[in-house]
Amino acid sequence: MRQGASFDLVALDPTARSVLDDADAEAEPARRAQHDSRSTSSASSPAPPENEESDFFVAGNDSQSSLGVPNLQDMQVADDACLSPFNRLPNEILIAIFARLSSPADLLRIMKVCKRWARNAVEILWHRPSCTTWEKHERICRTLALEHPYFSYRDFVRRLNLSALAAKVNDGSVMPLAACTRVERLTLTGCSNLTDLGLIALVSNNSHLYSLDVSLGSSSSSSSEVVFHDHITEASIDAISANCPRLQGLNVSGCHRIANESFIQLAHSCRYIKRLNNCPQLSDDAVLAFAEHCPNILELDLNQCRQLTNEPVTALFTKARALREFRLAGCDLIDDAAFLSLPPGRRFEHLRILDLSSCTRLTDRAVEKITEAAPRLRNLVLQKCRNLTDASVYAISRLGKNLHYLHLGHCSLITDEAVKHLVSSCNRMRYIDLGCCTRLTDDSVTKLAALPKLKRIGLVKCASITDASVIALANANRRPRLRKDSFGNMIPGEYSSSQSCLERVHLSYCTNLTQESIIRLLNSCPRLTHLSLTGVQAFLRDDLEDFSRDAPPEFTEHQRSVFCVFSGQGVVGLRRHLNQLRQAQLPPRDGSHANETIFPDMPVATAGFSHLQTNEGGFDDPEADAIDEDDGLEDGSEMVIDPQPLLNNQNPAIPPLPPTQSMPQDSEPVSPTNPIPYVSGHPPYLPHRVVPPQPPTLQAPQPEASTSQESASANPNDPFANTPL
Repeated sequence: MRQGASFDLVALDPTARSVLDDADAEAEPARRAQHDSRSTSSASSPAPPENEESDFFVAGNDSQSSLGVPNLQDMQVADDACLSPFNRLPNEILIAIFARLSSPADLLRIMKVCKRWARNAVEILWHRPSCTTWEKHERICRTLALEHPYFSYRDFVRRLNLSALAAKVNDGSVMPLAACTRVERLTLTGCSNLTDLGLIALVSNNSHLYSLDVSLGSSSSSSSEVVFHDHITEASIDAISANCPRLQGLNVSGCHRIANESFIQLAHSCRYIKRLNNCPQLSDDAVLAFAEHCPNILELDLNQCRQLTNEPVTALFTKARALREFRLAGCDLIDDAAFLSLPPGRRFEHLRILDLSSCTRLTDRAVEKITEAAPRLRNLVLQKCRNLTDASVYAISRLGKNLHYLHLGHCSLITDEAVKHLVSSCNRMRYIDLGCCTRLTDDSVTKLAALPKLKRIGLVKCASITDASVIALANANRRPRLRKDSFGNMIPGEYSSSQSCLERVHLSYCTNLTQESIIRLLNSCPRLTHLSLTGVQAFLRDDLEDFSRDAPPEFTEHQRSVFCVFSGQGVVGLRRHLNQLRQAQLPPRDGSHANETIFPDMPVATAGFSHLQTNEGGFDDPEADAIDEDDGLEDGSEMVIDPQPLLNNQNPAIPPLPPTQSMPQDSEPVSPTNPIPYVSGHPPYLPHRVVPPQPPTLQAPQPEASTSQESASANPNDPFANTPL
């Protein structure tokens, strides 16, 4: 609704003012009535009724009133009947109408109609200026630098986002924007060339700022050699503490040069803070300061704060009563005492998300206390908490219908019985990850498949599961339901089959799976957008490489050879290709096929699901081409919540249907280059990739540290690189 404009022609074009004046001259009656109570949004007196008429017999001039002649004021043509209906609208209505326009070009045209329209539209146009290209950024800066602007543009800017230019933004680029002293949200994600000098200029005298993001995240550039520099120190945090008392959200992920004392001062000065993201250098003193002085905290990310102990965690739970999201991944000094010390009988009804990944000292007692104190938890992440047993799963089951997301990856002590109890109690789960839970079998996975809202499931390295689990996932939610007429009434005797909700299935290193069960899964799940089969021998074939994503460049040769992940259009191509092969291989159905009872024929999905690619299929989903940690690494089993988009996503070409050929029953398989015939009683011969022998244990690749260094200022593409500071 409020897409930012790149620049304002009214300020940059000298002829624009004359256009405004000419257009305004045409609306002369409206200007004569500009002092009317309806021409300003601040007026409080009511407007005269539409049917009001002049009273000739009660006037100030008795000599004229006695003759019934109107006075000069009554003779003026200023009645509403002479104004267009649009000009009779109050300013509040005009602003509400203009705010519905999504195009900055339309708002600019509206500003050229008349001065009144310009005054009501200019703030909408400049509310969030778009700095997506250097040309737009330059024009915005030129407009803000005008000595006598037509409007006070700097006061209209409320949001600034330079993340699209992150790789080239430096101190000279942001100095012209420092004139905007009413900014509320400032986003500088990935601006690694920005130093304290530029950031301090932006936050100085800006008491309205309530959200600041200076995190050094992933660059949108496709280059793998992008280096992020960390130039933000405690000087910037001290400036924020001094100038931004209304600050509510701060994200400094990747800024590791900030001293712990600066965060303590921030907690004392900015007591309205609600969100604090990823500050791994925080110690107990700083966290205790936030717990003491910032009671309104809603979201706190303390991932990888390896110095954190139990006392601050207990204090945050006790004093931050509105805490909604708490992340403590990698805080390996935390143990059961952090939660067992909570006040008895205290309930934290607002807590929805709790991440305790890799808190290896936690046991079942902590989980039991957590589920008792926070009964409305929705997302619970306990991956790599290897001491947890079935008792923790039984405690989690008490969350019931509130639980939507559960991650128990690498909790290898969990058994089938606990998972079945979980399914019976928490039947609204959407996402569940049980990767590396090696004790699970088909008995529990078939129960998980019955969850009516299940969208994503992770079973990486659950080597005991077989095709029966995949068939259960394929048949999930495909039960007959009575049809309804146009009025919502059930039609007796008429049934419809519901579709599966599955979107992402992770089956890497489930080595007992075969091709037939995966075909069944593909044909039964039209919404499937991600399928990982890394390490599954049945899919390490040359003819499927065109549909699989490319392995990440940091993978080893062996990891590349077993990498097999299908996303987005790759899933569509894989479905079509396998169905074409099966049609060519299966003989006419005469009841003699050996696998008919286990794998009944399913309708070919290529035509039936083609209309789901952008609507129900969700291939426009930003997670459709996500890179998951379990796609190629044996040690990874995470289901990524906020994945990075895959680079070089291409729509693979689908090979034509191979011709069917007949062969004698005792014939040998033909060459891989020939069409693939079906031989009754023998599995079809398909070319496989040659996998070099490797040790059974795979290690996660470590990316090489880049040695390239970039200058923080000199940039030939930055029009403000030489701006004096």
